Amino acid sequence: MADSARAALPYPGYDARPTSPKELLGWYMYAFAAETYVICGIASFIPILLESLARENGVLVSDPTRPCASSDSKGHDADGQCIVYVLGLQINTASFAMYTFSVSVLVQALLVVSISCAADHGNYRKKLLLSFAWIGGIAVMSYIFITKETYLLGALLTIISNTSFGASFVLLNSFLPLLVRNHPQVLAAQQSRRQEARDSMPEPRHPSQSSGESETSMSNSTSALLHAQEGEPGAPDTQSAAPVPPDWPRLKRSLTHEELTSEELRMSTSLSSKGIGIGYSAALAVQCISIGILVALENTTWSQRIVLFLIGAWWSVFTIPAALWLQPRPGPPLMANSRKNRLHWFSYLTYAWKSLFRTIWLARSLKDIMLFLAGWFLLSDAIATTSSTAILFAKTQLHMRPWALGMINVIVTLTGVLGAFGWAWMSRIWGLKAHQTILVCIGLFELIPLYGLLGFLPFVQNWGIFGLQQPWEMYPLAAIYGIVMGGLSSYCRSLYGELIPPGSEAAFYALYAITDKGSSIFGPTIVGAIIDKTGGIRPAFWFLGALVGLPAPIIWFINVERGKRAGEKLAETIEGFASSSSSSSSSSSSSSPLVDDGESRSMMADFDRQEA
Repeated sequence: MADSARAALPYPGYDARPTSPKELLGWYMYAFAAETYVICGIASFIPILLESLARENGVLVSDPTRPCASSDSKGHDADGQCIVYVLGLQINTASFAMYTFSVSVLVQALLVVSISCAADHGNYRKKLLLSFAWIGGIAVMSYIFITKETYLLGALLTIISNTSFGASFVLLNSFLPLLVRNHPQVLAAQQSRRQEARDSMPEPRHPSQSSGESETSMSNSTSALLHAQEGEPGAPDTQSAAPVPPDWPRLKRSLTHEELTSEELRMSTSLSSKGIGIGYSAALAVQCISIGILVALENTTWSQRIVLFLIGAWWSVFTIPAALWLQPRPGPPLMANSRKNRLHWFSYLTYAWKSLFRTIWLARSLKDIMLFLAGWFLLSDAIATTSSTAILFAKTQLHMRPWALGMINVIVTLTGVLGAFGWAWMSRIWGLKAHQTILVCIGLFELIPLYGLLGFLPFVQNWGIFGLQQPWEMYPLAAIYGIVMGGLSSYCRSLYGELIPPGSEAAFYALYAITDKGSSIFGPTIVGAIIDKTGGIRPAFWFLGALVGLPAPIIWFINVERGKRAGEKLAETIEGFASSSSSSSSSSSSSSPLVDDGESRSMMADFDRQEA
């Protein structure tokens, strides 16, 4: 019995246990630990600190002999364009953080590709997540040692910490489809579908009443399809079930594929929303503590470094519950012999890059995956660039103090929690599909750059208010941004998870992260170039307005049910091709569950013919 159960497993070591409440809590706890970094660190205090340190080393472009005044103080020198020389290049101090972020996401994209194979194969998914979590946490705590003289080291810590965060969240996201697929409610829905299929089968007639004609009917009947879905080979045995004559009544309705997809998407959205909400709640608590520290220590760079130490410590300490409760959920081994040698990790590395191009090659036939990634490329760039641009605009143009900038993030975080839980409720009330909810969020998001562009209108300038001319105007915009982020963070992740071919979670989430982080190379770089060219940040709102609006028509055409069916069909094609490839080369010690590029092209030709 045990041997037959093991034989039924997709691969050795497959974890078929239902998702437990403790495992879900472990998944949530990592969001509780790490979201504080991206919300309180990258979106708030890291760009503030980098700009402050660069400005302390900078000079006025109008008079290179005069050092720059603090950007959070008002006066002629504070309004003057400040530059710093980095590796012989003249850079505006306001764009220094933007260029640092661009470099960090480039490194992050390269790392994510390199680890994707190790996450999908073997028992490395959880180990890598924890390793990057603690590397990132230690890097953030190390900001406490950064001074004016070592500001370039601060940029290096930003690259290390942001890279580690991005890699760890790719690994965390790759757990989501597995947690959903093994969730008791989803398993119960699948069991209900099978049970209804069995109950709908009428009592068979005596085998002697069957005929060749009825056998032909049986081979094309719904009952045969239902058996095939349960993994039973061929047609039913005539001793256990007779052919179904064509004059019998229709079968009773069972749970459809679309309804099962809807249940999985609902569960995925629910888990994702809770994770985002829990992470935002943690960030809100840390942000309030940070503001207290800034006020108590009078907004010095020392107080900002203490705040970053707190953020890194929070990330490191609260990763421990995730380490204890989150299950490894291993993937299939990369090599059949599973031997470890000196080239073990090199094999994973080279296979990862081959897998990336293979994933792209496979994804090209998945229409809805390609639509989503195209929209996500633009949308994720808009999210990251808008956040950092707004903080730098508030600091350098509106001269807001660090504690006031911290209040912006408090509002973003608080409304983000409301958005994470509220969008699910509003979507049910309004009957919105996942991609429609994303479109509503994009519409609200567009209000932010449009409001900033009002400041170019002469009559608005004469008012001296509206169009981001007063510091208080940042706060209502922060509320809009938080509500939007709460919806986009949960719905985009869960929607994409439903489109991924089963068994390729980490590889496709690596593509998701590369699209996310790779696009974020461009936004900050372009904004930095605009700042260097114009000497101000407001002109960048033209670019942000276009960047936010472009994803909307792309997202509109996504069909989740169509995409999920295509993903499942592709997964079946991959498995069938891999099985035949494995059996034909069973004597080889380096057989792989995937196929080479030539086989991929042949496999895709088969898949395209099936789709046609």
